Amino acid sequence: MSNKELQALKERYVAAGAASPNDQFADHALNAEVWDADGKRMIDFAGGIGVLNIGHRHPRVVEAVKAQLDKLMHTCQTVMPYEGYVKLAQKLSEVVPVKGHGKVMLANSGAEALENAVKIARAATGKNNVICFDGGYHGRTFFTMAMNGKAAPYQTSFGPMPGLVYRAPYPVPYHGISEEESLRGLAMAMKTDSPAHETAAIVLEPVLGEGGFYPAPPSFLKAIRKICDENDIMMIVDEVQSGFGRTGKLFAIEHSGIEPDIMTMAKSMADGMPISAIVGTDKVMDSSGPNSLGGTYTGSPTACAAALAVFDVIKEEDILGRSQHLGEKLRARFDQWQEQFTHVDNARNLGPMAAFELVESKDSHKPMPELAGAITKKAKEKGLILLSCGMHGNTLRFLMPVTIEDEVLEEGLNIVEECLKEVGA
Repeated sequence: MSNKELQALKERYVAAGAASPNDQFADHALNAEVWDADGKRMIDFAGGIGVLNIGHRHPRVVEAVKAQLDKLMHTCQTVMPYEGYVKLAQKLSEVVPVKGHGKVMLANSGAEALENAVKIARAATGKNNVICFDGGYHGRTFFTMAMNGKAAPYQTSFGPMPGLVYRAPYPVPYHGISEEESLRGLAMAMKTDSPAHETAAIVLEPVLGEGGFYPAPPSFLKAIRKICDENDIMMIVDEVQSGFGRTGKLFAIEHSGIEPDIMTMAKSMADGMPISAIVGTDKVMDSSGPNSLGGTYTGSPTACAAALAVFDVIKEEDILGRSQHLGEKLRARFDQWQEQFTHVDNARNLGPMAAFELVESKDSHKPMPELAGAITKKAKEKGLILLSCGMHGNTLRFLMPVTIEDEVLEEGLNIVEECLKEVGA
């Protein structure tokens, strides 16, 4: 079917709240390229929103999933477990930098991982409150919507959010929030709303995702770790978007040397297969009772096979080294644009988790979300999938596969440059 025919079906049958504004329909893809239903080629700088660090349909992952399909598709692991689940749990326990020996629960999505992380933190501490940060994004289920540090569009029309979630400012000096101010805000939240004896967890992204790709300073993360240690609070680090090689290390928290109590992960964990994980210190993870955690599809055999294949690819193809190299390339190009274009500012990256802001001037820092929207639209016309993000909607973020070919990368970056010239002018 053509894009036009599929669009008509979408408008008739897909709920407006779940429908994509894009009128192109993906037909097939390989690594960093996607072809739509009409045969138009698109370069992918979005990666399914950070899901495809090793590219569309990596051969090792496709092979592993096909092999698993010939053996077993589903039992529900709580009814009859299988090898893939326990092998993946072992692998995650060995590599995830939590504070002590790690144990693992597998789930289906990032939001489900965060929901379960909070449940586990409450069981481990006997406390209920959760403190999150402005700009954070943790999911679209009810409790994770309450945890999000941005109301629209996630909470729109859905009525009251669950209680016992409190918030502190995230350090973004470019927008006037210093690390010191963020820590003062956290201290105030613990004085006025969520005292330590009632706080089960402090939850944060080591690099804001939807909030604008701002890395947390290592000193800030160390301060959070100290607060948690001194007050019997679980430090939960959300690596759903920043994990599995996106920042030049397997997990972004490794840049700081901090070990959280619990980590959540998903997205690039299985190269497009739906799976997530909660990894925490053994005593913490074992704190809830029998059969208190789980779900019908959690840690499905096919998704576990894909995730184990991803670990093989990361090692065999030096994905972390390639990630660091890609980050250097992006930063060099961003710095060039920052010099060249009036509206480009605050270029930043942690590995290839990279972004820059579109502003009225470098002096004012005043966001220009309309320019970001115009550039992503123009990029689409030129054959590039590009996303904006951020509290102000003025950040262009880059999530192309780490495995992108050099010539495809340059082609895509040249399209961005063309758009900055044509639309920015």
